Amino acid sequence: MMRGLATACIAGLIGIAAAPVAMAQQTTGRPGAPGSTATIDGRFLPNPPAPFQGQISPNAVDSQPAWAPLVVPPRGAPNVLLIMTDDVGFAAPSTFGGVIPTPTLDRVAAMGLRYTAFHTTALCSPTRAALLTGRNHHSVGTGVVVDQATGYPGYNSVIPRNAMAIGEMLRQNGYDTSWYGKDHNVPQWEGTQAGPFHNWPTGDVKGFNYYYGFVGDDSSQWAPGMLFRNTTPISPQLGHPGWNLITAMADEAIGRIRMLHDIQPDRPFMIYYAPGATHAPHHPTPEWIERISAMHLFDEGWNRLRERIFANQKRLGIIPQDAELTAWPDSLAQWDSLSAEAKKLFIRQADVYAAFLAYTDHEIGRVLQAIADLGKLDNTLVIYISGDNGASPEGTVNGLFNEYAIANGVSPSVEQNMRFYDAWGSDATYPHYAVGWAWAFDTPYQWTKEVASHFGGTRNGLAMAWPARIRDAGGIRQQFHHVIDIVPTILEAAGLPQPSVINGIAQKPIEGVSMAYTWDREGANAPGQRITQYFEMFGSRAIYHDGWIASAPPVGTPWIITLEPPPADVMNSVPWELYDLRRDWTQANNVAASQPDKLRDMQQRFILEAARYNVFPLDASRLQRFIGEKPSFTPGRTHFTYTGPIYNIPFSDTGSAPNLLNRSYTITAEIEVPQGGVEGVLMTDGGRFAGYSFYILRGRPIFAWNLIGAEIVKWQGREALPPGRHRLEFTSAVEGPGLGRGGVGKLSVNGRVVDEQPMPHSLPISVAWDEVFNVGQDTGTSAVPDDYQIPFTFTGRIHRLTVQLGPRNLSRADQGQVERTRRERQ
Repeated sequence: MMRGLATACIAGLIGIAAAPVAMAQQTTGRPGAPGSTATIDGRFLPNPPAPFQGQISPNAVDSQPAWAPLVVPPRGAPNVLLIMTDDVGFAAPSTFGGVIPTPTLDRVAAMGLRYTAFHTTALCSPTRAALLTGRNHHSVGTGVVVDQATGYPGYNSVIPRNAMAIGEMLRQNGYDTSWYGKDHNVPQWEGTQAGPFHNWPTGDVKGFNYYYGFVGDDSSQWAPGMLFRNTTPISPQLGHPGWNLITAMADEAIGRIRMLHDIQPDRPFMIYYAPGATHAPHHPTPEWIERISAMHLFDEGWNRLRERIFANQKRLGIIPQDAELTAWPDSLAQWDSLSAEAKKLFIRQADVYAAFLAYTDHEIGRVLQAIADLGKLDNTLVIYISGDNGASPEGTVNGLFNEYAIANGVSPSVEQNMRFYDAWGSDATYPHYAVGWAWAFDTPYQWTKEVASHFGGTRNGLAMAWPARIRDAGGIRQQFHHVIDIVPTILEAAGLPQPSVINGIAQKPIEGVSMAYTWDREGANAPGQRITQYFEMFGSRAIYHDGWIASAPPVGTPWIITLEPPPADVMNSVPWELYDLRRDWTQANNVAASQPDKLRDMQQRFILEAARYNVFPLDASRLQRFIGEKPSFTPGRTHFTYTGPIYNIPFSDTGSAPNLLNRSYTITAEIEVPQGGVEGVLMTDGGRFAGYSFYILRGRPIFAWNLIGAEIVKWQGREALPPGRHRLEFTSAVEGPGLGRGGVGKLSVNGRVVDEQPMPHSLPISVAWDEVFNVGQDTGTSAVPDDYQIPFTFTGRIHRLTVQLGPRNLSRADQGQVERTRRERQ
């Protein structure tokens, strides 16, 4: 009797008599068995705990164990391979009429569908935030790239926890989720190995189980300085000549696909595959440069290339037969007006770019083939988005042997670029092409990346395939869609609802619409379900509604990068244009003058959408927002002390490491020199393309500034340091206020000045942002490649290294701009 009473009491205390929670849509196995699985409701993630289904008595012999079922996606849910390349204009790949061979993109389109009216936001971080969350970019705090964050809800670079990403949604429904390549959506002040990590790919906002890639705008593919495995910085290129990240990330993805198949063969996966290509620097392998150069794709120049692409697009049905080719802008040179030397340079730039795109597409093909080889391609939803915005104009009119040149206010001439002709694309360059190619790669549209008002900035090719479901192989879809429509499409394919609550936080409604209605053959002519969509970037803006688009062009020309302040009244700085897309596919004919009432209605609609999605306040500034202060876990820090080696600290401009630009500073290193001599890096930031290094070479101390690879300024000791303890010091006293001002540097050994000389100018904006701060060795590229190669580990002992920074020495105008930006970020 006592035994029965005890059992009853236990049952009452733990509540096993309660009715089961209605959590399972589908179950497999006997309930409570170790191998049972369940598909959860999916609206509330994680699913509320289910009541215990077994029996508990005082003794185990009289009890019945029961296991909670393992969470699995709905039966038949597909694998997902989501691909987004970088800075690929609509007309670059062969799939959308271009001349650059992209057989993998062609393959996906042949298996499924090509979407010819698919849109992005016109810029990197915003597009990627919208892609992953299914919400508009301002709605998730990413109105500009994270480097330009300001303190407004639409621009603070923080994806809020009430708008969690597709990785977290799928992960909590039983998918394996992994991410390869670029993440340009980590707030800069959280971008170091100190964290916090909730906004990283593996954090709870994005929700990926595994990450292999780089954090930031772009990266050297030969020597990535900010490469991470999950949240740990890595340098796999060390000791491996010829290593390239484009191949390495494909190897990583293939390895995980095979591992998952070997261990959990029935578990669906989602792979987000986001290579840094074809954002600058354009870094293909030499074999690909040789292969593409031999095709002579660009010998006739950008004007005739544009005409050729336009004809291809009509032949392929990518654009309507009555579509018009928009006019070439007066601000860009006609090909036939160029010098022979300029033509030679620009052809080389295009060949290297095309090799980069073809190489990347080939490596994506290896990932796709790995899925096919395991028999999983039939039930894999492949979404291949060709670019996160239009082709990039950031190479300016002559192209760039070093992208950091323009970031620091230098526009190389043809002659300066020609010095790097043979090395273009190698690890000795950080190159970008001339803007004429960008305009051509956006054929047939106007404008480029950064411009949200016109399709040259926002229209990107999309191929989507799911062999088990999409039967209209090779079909074309012309419905108007936007990158926010990808998340609801994936959820519908997986049979999952849009979650209402994730991790206890109520979620904002997803703002996209599913594209699954277009998949059947009848879907080719189905009315589009995206009726309205706003666009905005740096003040250029547009509103699409029911076949019309009103467009406000950019306030400034995107390839003219300047610190000159833009107009304060962005709303009224440029006249709006109006296009009837039902009759004018390419925005070639502005009908604003003849349709004033329609234009006014559209403008009012933009204001409503902008207010709804946090677009205001409008701001046309670009470079100014890069140099403004950002949040920091160490605000105002001017003194840094290191008691030994530390590596791979990024984003020195957020206080994570000393930022030496535009100020006086003193670096003091107390070191021990062993018997036999010493050499190696004491402290460095940046690298071959912009940065500095304090190092010892053959026993002699040296401090060197690398000014965008065009000039190296050194201070050197004349004698080797003998064994024992020494105090090395480098001081720089900047002369006068202003960005990039020079000053006088002094190198001292044990209190005695051994070298003193002026430096006429410095870097005004940035060291190489894809590189990191190090003490005790160099993990990126050498700032002084003729003196040492990485890692050049210090062979002595660093007792203490300190950096003391003076105040920022800006002019009144510079300070006013920085202060204004700082106030915006508060």
